[in-house]
Amino acid sequence: MIILGGHIRKFISWLKSIIKTTAFWSNTSILSLLLRVFRHCRAIIDGKERVFREPDLAFSSQPVLVNQKNSTSVTLAVPLFELPPRQSDGCSMPEPNTTTSIVTPSHPMASVQSSDSITLTAMTPGQIKRYDRIEFQGDYAVYEVPKGPLDCSEELALVSGWEPLTHPEGALFFYHSCKRVFTDADIRTPGMVTSIEKAVEKAYKEMKDADIILNPYFELVLELIDGEEWGYYFADHVSRVIFWFEAHKSSYLIGNVRGVKCSDHIRYTLESQYWLHVELYPNKRSLPKNVVVRLREIVMYTQADSITSDTSLAPFSSEEVASMLSLMDPLMNSAGIEHEYAHEHSVWIVARFMGEFCHVKFVNFCGQPGARLNADQSLYGDHTTRSNNILLRVMNIILFGSPNTYNKAVQKIWVDSTIVQPRWKNFINRLNSEWNGYTIFSTVMLAVDISFLAVPFVQTQMAAILVSYMSTLCAMGSLVVSLVLAGQVNDSRRDSAKSVATFMERMSSSVLGLESLALMLSLPYALLIWGMVFFAAALSIVIFSTSGVVTISIISPIWIAIFILATWPVLASNDVHISSLLPWITKQIKSHSIPSRTATRSSVESPA
Repeated sequence: MIILGGHIRKFISWLKSIIKTTAFWSNTSILSLLLRVFRHCRAIIDGKERVFREPDLAFSSQPVLVNQKNSTSVTLAVPLFELPPRQSDGCSMPEPNTTTSIVTPSHPMASVQSSDSITLTAMTPGQIKRYDRIEFQGDYAVYEVPKGPLDCSEELALVSGWEPLTHPEGALFFYHSCKRVFTDADIRTPGMVTSIEKAVEKAYKEMKDADIILNPYFELVLELIDGEEWGYYFADHVSRVIFWFEAHKSSYLIGNVRGVKCSDHIRYTLESQYWLHVELYPNKRSLPKNVVVRLREIVMYTQADSITSDTSLAPFSSEEVASMLSLMDPLMNSAGIEHEYAHEHSVWIVARFMGEFCHVKFVNFCGQPGARLNADQSLYGDHTTRSNNILLRVMNIILFGSPNTYNKAVQKIWVDSTIVQPRWKNFINRLNSEWNGYTIFSTVMLAVDISFLAVPFVQTQMAAILVSYMSTLCAMGSLVVSLVLAGQVNDSRRDSAKSVATFMERMSSSVLGLESLALMLSLPYALLIWGMVFFAAALSIVIFSTSGVVTISIISPIWIAIFILATWPVLASNDVHISSLLPWITKQIKSHSIPSRTATRSSVESPA
C-alpha cells in the first residue's frame, strides 16, 4: 500500500508538470498570435491615410471608412477613397485641433511658385457664378463610339490630386481630398493647377497668420474671379457656418434686412450660406440622422402653422409643405447609414430645405427682441396702406376706392422689402381669376353698347350717343388692360421669389412708389365700372328725354334707390358708413340750435 501511494503521488506530480508546461506554451502561442495580428493591423493602418471619425459630425469632408456598415458614427463626411501609392504618397491630413498647414505632395503640382501674386477676396456661396457660366457647344457632329466596353477612366482620373465630381443637377466641379478644397474652376485648363495651388497655399498661410485654429472638419472653396484673383470662403461643419481669415462685411449676407446688431442673429444667415455650400457640393457625403430629424420637426411645425394661421411665416404654401413632408420618410431611410456610395441626392434635398428655413429665421429676427411673428408685421415702422400723395388720393376716389384695396393687399405681400412668396402666389391666382371675369364682363358691355347705339331712336339723342361712346371706350380699355396685365403677371420672370422681389423693388423706386402697382391692378375693375356708369347715364338720358310724366315719376324713385344701393358698397369700402354720419349730423344740428336759443333768451330778458 505504501508503494502504491508513492506511485500515485509521483503520477500526480508528473501530471501537474505536464499541465503547467502545456498551459505555458498555449498562452505563449496565443500571445504570439495576437501580437502578430496587432503588428499586421498596424502595418496596414500605417500604409493608409489617417482617419478621423467623430460621432454626430455634420457635412464635413474628412475621410471615413468606405465599407463600414451599421456604424454608430454616422457623419455627413466626404469619404476619402483609397488612392494608389503614387497618388497618395506625400499627401497627409491636418492634425486635429491644430493650426492647419499645407503639406506639399510629391506629385508635379508640388512645384508651386510664390503665392504673392494671388489675390484672395472673401465671398459667400451665393456669389459663386455656377449658374451664370454658359459654354456654347460646337457644331453638330456624330460621335464615334470606340469598340469594346466604353472606358471613361482617363476622363474621370485625378488631375494632380483633383477629383472631378458631377453635381446631381449636372454641374462639374473638382475636389482635392488632401487639401479639402472644392472649386468650380476647370482644373484641366492649362495653368489652372498652378494658379489654384498658389491660392490654396495663400489661403492656409493667411489663416495661420490670423491665428485661427481649424478643427478637422472644415472645407475651403475657391472661385476663380479673374486672372490671379480668387474668391474664397471656409465652411465649418461643426458650427455649420462659413467664415474667412479676415473680418468681412457684405451686403449680400444682409440683403434688405436692417437693424442687424447681434452675432446670434447674423449666425442664421451664415448657417443659411453653409447649407447653400452643402447644396452646391453634396457629393460623397453621408446623411446624419439627427439632421433629418431636425428638418422633419421644422416641416411638421410649418405645416401645422400654415393650417392654423393666416399669417404664417412659412416660406412655402401649405401644399408645398405637404409635399415636403412626404419626403421625410424616404430621407429617414437614407439617413444614418454609410454605404460604398454616398447619398448626394438626399443631402442636396436636406441642404436646400434647411437653407430656406434658416434664411427665413434671419429675415424675421428669430430669437431677437421684437421678432416678427406675423407675415404682415412690419419691423421698421414704414408699413402704411394710406397714401399722402394728393394725386393718388384723388385717383382713389375716381377709381371707386379700388387702388386702396389693392394697396392693402400689396402691403401684405411686400413687407419690409421682403416678398412673402405664398401670399404672392395666392394673390396672383386671385388676380387671374378676377381678370378672367373682367374680360367676360367687358366683352358683354361692348356688345351692349354697340347694340344700344344701333337702336333707331337713340341715334337722334346726341347726348346719349356721346355718353354711350364713352362707355364703349371704357369697356374696351378694361378688356385691353386685363389682357395686358394677365400676360405680364404670368411672365416667367416673376415666377421665383427673387424675380418677384426685383419687380417689387423697381415698382417701389418709381415716381408714384408702390402705389403705382395698386393703380395698375385696379384699372380693369375701375374702367369696367365707369363703362357701366356711362351706359347707365346714356340709358337715363334716353328715358328722361323720350318718356312722359307718368313714366318718369315711376322710374325716378326706382332709379334713386338703385343709385343709393350701388354707391353703398363703394362708400363702405372706403370706411364711409351712414352710422358714422349720424353723430356728425346730430352734432352739427345741436351746434347751430344752441346759439339761436341763447339769442332768443337774451332778447327776451333785455326789456326787463
